Amino acid sequence: MTSRTIKSSRRTVLKTAGGLLAAAALPRVARAAESYPPLGTWPAGSSGDSVFIGITVPRTGTYAAQGEDELKGYMLAVEHINSGNPLIKKISPKTTKGVLGKQVKYGVADSEAKPNTAVQEQQRFISENKAVLMTGSTSSAVAVALNHLAQREKVLYVAGISGSNDTTGKDCVRYGFRQCFYGQTAAAAIGPVLLKNFGKNRKAAFMTPDYTYGHTVTKSVGDYLTANGGWTTVTDQVSPLGAPDYSSYLTNIANSGAEFLINVNWGHDAVLSTQQAKQFGLLDKMKLVIPYQTPFLAKEVGPEITQGVYAATDFWWTLEDKFPLAKMFVEEFQKKYGYRPEWGAENAYMEFALWAEAVENAGTFYPPEVIKSYEAGRKINSIVGEVYWRGADHQLVRPVTIVRGKKPGDMKNKEDFWEVLEVDPGLPLMQKPDAFGCQLGEST
Repeated sequence: MTSRTIKSSRRTVLKTAGGLLAAAALPRVARAAESYPPLGTWPAGSSGDSVFIGITVPRTGTYAAQGEDELKGYMLAVEHINSGNPLIKKISPKTTKGVLGKQVKYGVADSEAKPNTAVQEQQRFISENKAVLMTGSTSSAVAVALNHLAQREKVLYVAGISGSNDTTGKDCVRYGFRQCFYGQTAAAAIGPVLLKNFGKNRKAAFMTPDYTYGHTVTKSVGDYLTANGGWTTVTDQVSPLGAPDYSSYLTNIANSGAEFLINVNWGHDAVLSTQQAKQFGLLDKMKLVIPYQTPFLAKEVGPEITQGVYAATDFWWTLEDKFPLAKMFVEEFQKKYGYRPEWGAENAYMEFALWAEAVENAGTFYPPEVIKSYEAGRKINSIVGEVYWRGADHQLVRPVTIVRGKKPGDMKNKEDFWEVLEVDPGLPLMQKPDAFGCQLGEST
C-alpha cells in the first residue's frame, strides 16, 4: 500500500499493487505508442510498468454499505488480475499477471453518492495519476455524470451499480460501459412472476427515490404491469435521497387502497422505508415487492419481513450451485472477507475482469481500440454464465435472477436469505438499443 505523494482531499485513499512490466510486453507497447496519437491519458497512463484505475464509491451516507461491498469486489479483482488467479483467467484467458503485462494500481475516493463529488475525484485521478479507467457508482446519478466525464476526457468508464435505463439509454456514451441489470430488464424479469402469482387487475403503490434510477425503474415496472396485467398504480410516493422519515409517504400509501407496496428505494433508504412500512402495519395489509434488490436488505430488516417477498437481482450467492465460476467467486470472496458476496461485489468484480478481457484482446490500452474490442460481441465466460457486450449501447447482455425471501425456519445458514426461482436469459428482457434514446458519441 502507498499513499498519494501529491496533495489530495481527505476523502481519497490510495492503494496500489506493485509489480514489474513483463519484458515481453515492452516492444508491443512501444510500437503501439508510436502508432496512435495522444488521446485522453494515452500514452502517459500506460507508458510505465503499471496502469492506474480511479474508483469512486460511497463510503459515507445512505449507500455506504453497498459501496463498501462493491469496493471489496473491485479490490479482489485487482488482486486476481495482478496475480493471474485462475478465476480471472477463466473470464480473460489472455491475462497472465497484470493487464498486457502491467500491474494494476488503483485509488479510492468517497463519492458520497454525489455526482459532483465523484466527478471532482475522478478528474483528480485523471490529472494526477493518468488513470486509464474510471469506475464506481452506487447511484445512477453518479454513473450518468461519470459517463459524460469519460466522453469529455476520453478515458474509459465502467459503471458500478447503476439501475437507471438512462445509463445505457439517453445518457449512453462511447466511452461508457455497464454490465449490471437495470430498470427495463428488472421489470421484464419480475413482471411475469408477479402476474403468474397474483393475477391481473391489481392495485399497486410505488415508493420511488427522486432521481434517474428511481424514476426509470418505477416507470419500467409500472408500464409492464399495466400493459400486460391491467395493474393500476394508485399512488407513487417520491422521496428525496437520504430521507430520514417516511411516515407521510406511508400514510398516503395506507389511504390509497393499494394491495401491493413496490419499494424502489435503495440502500439505507430501502431499509428505513421497509422497516417503517412494517411499523405502520402496511406489510400486514399489502404484499411487499422489491423490483431492484438492495444488497444487505434482508440482513438489515430481517427475514421475518423479507420472507415471501419477490425480488429481481443481479446475483445471489447460491448461484454457485448452477455456475462453476460463481462457486469459485463465492469461495474466493468468502475466504478473503469472511462473508458471502452480495451482488454489488459480484458486479464490481465482473466489470474489472471484463475490462481486462477487452484490453487483452485489443492488445493495447489505446481507448478507441479497447472500445472496438468491447464492441466486437465476443461470447465471454463469466460468473453468471456466457455473456457478451451489445455494441450499439454498451450494455452487457446477461441474465437477471428472480429470488423469493425464505422463512427464517427454512434458512440453512445465517446468509441464506433468498431462494433462487429463475435465472432469465438477458436478451429477451432487453429493449431495442435505441429505445431509450442511446446515441453513442465518437471514440476520438
